[in-house]
Amino acid sequence: MTDGSIETHFVEERRYPPPPEFAAQANAKPDIYERDFEEFWETEGRARVTWSEPFTKLYEWELPYAKWYLGGRLNVSYNCVDRHVEEGRGDRVAYHWEGEPGDEQEITYAELQREVVRFANALKELGVEKGTAVAIYMGMIPELPIAMLACTRLGAPHTVVFGGFSADSLSDRANDMGCEVLVTQDEAWRRGSTVPLKRTADEAMAAAPGIKRALVVRRTGNEVPMHEGRDVWFHELDVSDDPASCPPEPMDAEDLVFLMYTSGTTAKPKGIAHTTAGYLVGVAATHRYIFDLK
Repeated sequence: MTDGSIETHFVEERRYPPPPEFAAQANAKPDIYERDFEEFWETEGRARVTWSEPFTKLYEWELPYAKWYLGGRLNVSYNCVDRHVEEGRGDRVAYHWEGEPGDEQEITYAELQREVVRFANALKELGVEKGTAVAIYMGMIPELPIAMLACTRLGAPHTVVFGGFSADSLSDRANDMGCEVLVTQDEAWRRGSTVPLKRTADEAMAAAPGIKRALVVRRTGNEVPMHEGRDVWFHELDVSDDPASCPPEPMDAEDLVFLMYTSGTTAKPKGIAHTTAGYLVGVAATHRYIFDLK
């Protein structure tokens, strides 16, 4: 080989089809590829999520931008939590969590609904309302998805910043999104050691003047600095967990749910916008057809 190419001598052509009985019960079958994409996504949009107002137009596409399910209104928190309770699945486990240093927790849909409402009411105490941008800087604890769902309940767009990122990474993302409130925790556990999330968050907030309030979840119980007038312990707030006290905010199909930032390894991190209806229908369809969720 003088041309610099690499010749492949091993070509695998064997195929191993799934057992017929397994293939027969799959959600996605080969004929799915024959369906008209507009008919497919319109059907998915009506079947997978619950709307407070149905959409009137499937999409508008002007490259490189697309808008989906125009005219529709819905709420992410309602679709992920409340409707399951209303449909009689309140006693089913929504989350089974295993954390460090070995604690476990099961949360049913009914319990999750009340925890989300409680967290949403706590955020309202800090001034969060529809349109308020929230940064979330936490470890992998149940309060993380609860905080995310609480934001969606209020119509407050959020960004989750990985708990291993630096203060600069957190402040950069918070400043870019214009975040006014930060949700964090005292410390996190990772590989047997504590991680000083609140102290790192304090450094970040010093460089993010737009953040006026911080809601802090107690995890390890170790002492951390709390700034009077800005920082509030979540467990010290006396707020209701009654779903009627905080109904889900109807959102436009194209309203922003969250920004997910790129890694920033080659350039400044870019916030990827995830909008309400397109994201929700997309992940619902993914769970059904890719994860084969029954």
